[in-house]
Formats: sequence, structure tokens, C-alpha cells
Amino acid sequence: MTNKCRILGVLDDGDASLGRGAMAHLQKAQLVIGAARTLALFAPHIAPGAVQRDLTGALSQVPEWIRAAQAEERRVVVLATGDPLCHGIAAFLAARLCIEAIEVIPNVSTLQLACARLGLPWQEMKFASVHAKDAGDWLPGSPPAHGLYALLRDIRQHDRLAVLTSPDNTPDRIARMLVAEGLADDFEMAVAERLCQPEERVVSGMRITAAAQMRFADPNVVLLWRTRLRAPQVLFGLPDASFEQRHPEKGLITKNEVRAVSLARMQLRADSVVWDIGAGSGSVGLEAARLCWRGHVYAIEKNADDSAIVVRNRQAMGISNHSLVHGKAPEGLAAWADPDAVFIGGSGGELAELIALVLRRLRPGGWLVMNFVTIENLAAAVEALKAQGAAWDVLQLQASRSKPILHMHRLAAENPVWLVCAQAGGVA
Repeated sequence: MTNKCRILGVLDDGDASLGRGAMAHLQKAQLVIGAARTLALFAPHIAPGAVQRDLTGALSQVPEWIRAAQAEERRVVVLATGDPLCHGIAAFLAARLCIEAIEVIPNVSTLQLACARLGLPWQEMKFASVHAKDAGDWLPGSPPAHGLYALLRDIRQHDRLAVLTSPDNTPDRIARMLVAEGLADDFEMAVAERLCQPEERVVSGMRITAAAQMRFADPNVVLLWRTRLRAPQVLFGLPDASFEQRHPEKGLITKNEVRAVSLARMQLRADSVVWDIGAGSGSVGLEAARLCWRGHVYAIEKNADDSAIVVRNRQAMGISNHSLVHGKAPEGLAAWADPDAVFIGGSGGELAELIALVLRRLRPGGWLVMNFVTIENLAAAVEALKAQGAAWDVLQLQASRSKPILHMHRLAAENPVWLVCAQAGGVA
């Protein structure tokens, strides 16, 4: 296709940011698409007869505007900030048109410019964006739909980040999220305001608690770097002592040996969506959240004391991809995303109803794993699975742990546990 749509990367110093080739495309364009501010900035270089379209709030219509213009053999230019392929519009258009229909003429990303202002090498930085709808300030346990969710996941995984902000998701909001997650002392922040404009300002080396109370001129870019090293983490098989527990006669926790096998039977992936029904101390769901770092765990627990313990365990372990409902299943489950794996550690007497619901909601190939210590619950689960026509299997685990006795050791048996497992789509 010779009549390609040119996507030009521009900066806020206007024509100084464009090379001769890019400027020639702009001056010859018959349709120019861009944000209102950018169109105004480059208005002197747009042909008098050219049609201008503001894409603000109309992004979904842009591909059709381009198709219509190309069908009429009109020359089209899209103005995009910085590098259009770095959290920009170019990937969006390429996916909805085709790569042959566009030509990207990139500029320096504003993230690169911010790093340059501070002399920070960026080749190992995580570039991120919070150009999402306003979801309000971050609350611990927020679901994936929150506009800051992906950024917090990146912050957990990386030591240096450069972030494209938005008028809603501002630097102070990002700082308040770090405070809420207990990360305020782990990072410093810099904010680069109005890059390439006369009012450009770079505020560097701020404490997160200070940035949380400040306001910054828009547009801006945030840089974050870790000042406290992350401690190496065990990936799997955390000891029971890692979790706070309620201690009546025995700790209310899925023991290490049973938890390890249960997690293995759930066949988790990095992006799995997991349900934890009857969370107890939260051990299974929280360890699943660590394994599924690109996924999310939805948990529910009816006991108020245990719910509070789950929250404290989540905070202590630095986990953010985990939501908790204080309630009795199946209440609230309708709002959760369909799961890849479900763990039932307690049912509150609604076992048959829960099993039927879970088998309806599980994604193809997903696994339901249940733990029981009573013969009655085991029997009820098997009967419910039979009634649903599901394929199932039962595994009994019996572990014994060494205990000191005088100057020697004996083996003390833990309660036997039955693991009942069924796979979505499996037919008995």
C-alpha cells in the first residue's frame, strides 16, 4: 500500500522535534488526527484545506477515519507523543488496520527524555503506563480492573521504573499507593513536568511520603528507583510459621505438606485466576498469588477473625494480586472473574451448591481441588461430583512429623486429609 497512514512521534517543542521527512508528511496531509493540544501546537504546519480530527475520547473511531480516508486516496497523518510504539497509539492502529496500512516515524519517548534529564540509563528500566480510566485512589486488595493494578504488579517485580501518567492517575496518587502497600521506604521518586516546554521542571529524589502530598503540572512522567534491596523469596512450599494463624486446639491452616500437593494439583500458571473459598489463614490463596504473579486470587472467608488474619498475612508477604471478601460463599462469587483453578478449604454447609457453581464457572481445563478432614464432607463432595457427571479422583495424605522425646525423636501423626479433585470438562 503506497498511501500509508503516517504516525508521527512529536514532542512539545513543536516543529523542532520533527525531521524534514516527518514535517513534509505533515504539511502534505489531507487528514490530520491528534489530541486537541497537539493539533493546536502544530496548526501552523497543517495545510489550510486539511481536515483535522480530535481523537480525545474517540480513540475507537480512529481506525474507521483512517480507512475511509485511505479509500478516498487521501493522505493521513496521526500525531502521537514521543515514540508511538511505546505505550502509544501505533500498536492499537496496527492491530485494527494492518501493518502495511501504516508507517511509524518515531521520536524520542518522553520516558527516555526524563531519564536523560537525570542521567539515568534506561535499558534495564521497566516502562509502564497508567493511561487508564480514573479508578480512584488505590485500596489494598483492589481487583485487576483498577487503573493502578498493573503498575503495582510491575513495582513488585522491578527495581527501576519509568511511568507515563495521566490527568487522573497522577504522581501523588502513585505515591499514595506505595504508602498504602507499605513500600514508601523502598523507593524514591522523580517527576519530570512539561518536558520540552518553557515551563519544564524536574523534581528529583523525593521521598514517597512527601510526593504523596504534592501536586505536579500535567503532562508529566514519573521515575521510581528502589533504595532498599528486595530480599530473595522462596518460590514454593512456605513453612507454616510464615503465616499468622488462629490457634484454638490446632492452627487453622492448610499444613505445608497438604498445601504443596493441593497447589500442585491446581496446575497453576503465571497468569492463572484462582478462587480460594474458605480461606482460613489464607495460606493456599496467598501462596497461589505468589506463584500466579501475572494472575489474581479471589478469596472469601466467613469468620471475621480469620479475615483479619488473611489481610495481615497479605500485608506481611507483600502481595497485591489478592482480593478478600468477608462473607459466606456463594455470596459475592458472581462478581469474580471465571477461574482457572478453585480451592475449597471450607464450605459452611453449602458444598453441593458450591461444587455445581464452580464446575459451571471453571474455564476449560481448569481444576477444582477440595480438602476434607471428615468422612461426611468427603462423601458429600463425591456425591455432588457424581450428580454433576464430573470426572473426579480422591487422594488421602497422611503426614507425620518428628517430635523430640527425651534425647531422641518420635513421629507424631498429623490428621489425615482427603484431596478431592475434578477437572472442568471432564466427564465420568
